[in-house]
Amino acid sequence: MDKFLQDHPSKPRTQDEKQKVINRLKRIEGQVRGIQKMVEEDRYCVDILVQISAIQSALKNVGFSVTERHLNHCVSDAIRNGDGRETIEELMNVMKQFSK
Repeated sequence: MDKFLQDHPSKPRTQDEKQKVINRLKRIEGQVRGIQKMVEEDRYCVDILVQISAIQSALKNVGFSVTERHLNHCVSDAIRNGDGRETIEELMNVMKQFSK
């Protein structure tokens, strides 16, 4: 199966797609820095936990967005090309990790 792992999408991402993901990740990065500051300032634990929860949710949403694109392009292309079984297996393995 390792032979099938691709290091690039079957259809390159548009600049708009890239920018949307990058913007989301930059927001998350800012949230993480905010939590670091909250810890440094010895803020209330519950406030920190709420922010951690927000970051986890934001990361999951980025993951779902990337997964959706992968399904619509990489997986569907692989199915059309006869490599669907391997691609679906690869995605399922990643989804198992993602859901932990």
